[in-house]
Amino acid sequence: MQTVANEFSSQVSDEVFKALSDPTRRAIFERLARDGEQTVRALTDQAGVSQPAVSKHLRVLKQAQLVIDRPEGRETHYSAQPLALSALRDWVSFYGAFWNDRIDDLESLLKRMDQ
Repeated sequence: MQTVANEFSSQVSDEVFKALSDPTRRAIFERLARDGEQTVRALTDQAGVSQPAVSKHLRVLKQAQLVIDRPEGRETHYSAQPLALSALRDWVSFYGAFWNDRIDDLESLLKRMDQ
């Protein structure tokens, strides 16, 4: 069990958790995933925070490999990389199954105790 847990922990980088821990970054990522490529200006118009704040959030998302950028003239376009979430999805699924198994074990134990 510990070996499998360590395998998942090493696949899910701290940068992904850090990037997704902030509600503004999650909103930016979700918007890019839903609406496609956006410029910093377009993201700023919807984010409710300043352009420097949006740029900082995008740097964190880029460091976690959740977005990529594409410079074009004076603007930079960003797009989401949803596949970067696959290790996180696998990690969450592993622990979901782990707790389901534990709950099933508890239910079995309680039934045996009632008999």
